[in-house]
Amino acid sequence: MNIQMVDLKSQYEKIKEEIAAGIQNCLDTTAFINGPAVKEFQQDFEQYLGVKHVIPCANGTDALQIALMALGLKPGDEVICPAFTYVATAEVIGLLGLIPIMVDVDPETFNISLENLEQYVTDKTKAIVPVHLYGQSADMEQVLAFAKKHNLFVVEDNAQAIGSDYTFSDGTVKKTGTIGEIGCTSFFPSKNLGCYGDGGALMTNDDELAGKIRMITNHGQEKKYYHQVLGCNSRLDTLQAEILKVKLKHLDTYSGARNKMADYYDQHLSEIAELQIPKRSAFSNHVFHQYTLKIKNGKRDALQQFLAEKNIPSMIYYPLPLYHQEAFRPYVSADFYLPITDLLCQEVLSLPIHTEFNQESSDYVIESIKNFFTH
Repeated sequence: MNIQMVDLKSQYEKIKEEIAAGIQNCLDTTAFINGPAVKEFQQDFEQYLGVKHVIPCANGTDALQIALMALGLKPGDEVICPAFTYVATAEVIGLLGLIPIMVDVDPETFNISLENLEQYVTDKTKAIVPVHLYGQSADMEQVLAFAKKHNLFVVEDNAQAIGSDYTFSDGTVKKTGTIGEIGCTSFFPSKNLGCYGDGGALMTNDDELAGKIRMITNHGQEKKYYHQVLGCNSRLDTLQAEILKVKLKHLDTYSGARNKMADYYDQHLSEIAELQIPKRSAFSNHVFHQYTLKIKNGKRDALQQFLAEKNIPSMIYYPLPLYHQEAFRPYVSADFYLPITDLLCQEVLSLPIHTEFNQESSDYVIESIKNFFTH
C-alpha cells in the first residue's frame, strides 16, 4: 500500500486544469516577477483572512526575519519564543543579532505556555513569537494580555495553521496570523496552503508597518533606486502566485478533509492507553497540518520502526529541543532545561494526514498501530 505523509500528486490531479491555466497565463504575460497574479493573490488572501494588508515574500523564514526587521528591534534585544518549534522561528532572531529566549510549551496543545513566563522578561525583552503549532492557535488572548503588560510586540508564526480561527472570550473570531502586530506564514509545498516551490507572506492591519515591510522586501525602497532602509530581496514569484490563487479557493475544503481524517484517527486510536490523541483546544479550531500523537512509556521510536516495516511513514516534529541544538548553545546555559519540551521530543509522532487520504489507507495505519500495542 502506497501511503505518503503528504500526497501532493493526487491533490494536484484534481486541480490540474486550473493550475495549468494559471501557469499558462504567467507564461503568456511573461510577467515573471511581480506580475498581476501576485497582486490578485494578495487581494484574495486579504479577503480570506479578513486582514488589511498581505505582503507576499519569498518564503516563510524570510517572513519572520522581515517582521522583526520592520519592528525596528536592535541587536541585543530579547525575543521570547517556544523551544518546541521548527528552527526558523529562533534562527531569524539570532541572525539579526537579537537574543532568542526559549520557553516551554503546553503539554496538551504543544503551543507556547504562558505559565511562569514572567521569569523570562527583562528590560531587554521587546517581542514574543507564538507559534501556532501543528494546525491550531496558541492562546492568543493570553498572549496579547501578556504582551500588553510588558509592552511587547507580537509576531505570529502561522506557517502551520493557515485557515485556523481563534475565538476570543467575548465571541470575536479572528484568523490566526491576523491577531498580533504581524503574522507570518509559509507556502512550502507540504503546507496546508502550499505552492510548487518556495513562498511566504506577512499579514498586518497596521498601515505604517505594512509600508515598512513592503520596503524591506524590496531592497528597502519605496521608489525604484531610492533606498530608505537596508532591506532584502524577497519576492513571491508570479508563477507561484498563480498556483496559490487556485489553491486558496480549495483551502477550506482541504481543511475539512484533514479534519475528517483526524476524526477517524481519533475514533479508532483514542482507546489505546499508551498513546494520547491530539488535544483540540476550546478556543481554536484545528486545521491539522500534522496529526501528532504522544507515545508513552518510551515506546515512540519502537512504534515508528514498526510502522516503517509496514511501509507506513511517520515523522518526529521535533526530535531535539532548540536549546540542545549546537547553533543555539551561545544563548543558553549548560544546565538549561525545559521539562515539557524535553519530554515531547521523546514522545511525539506524527501520522500521515493530507487532503487525499482514503479510508482503506487509514484503516491500515490504525490496525498496524493497534497490532503494535497488542503484540
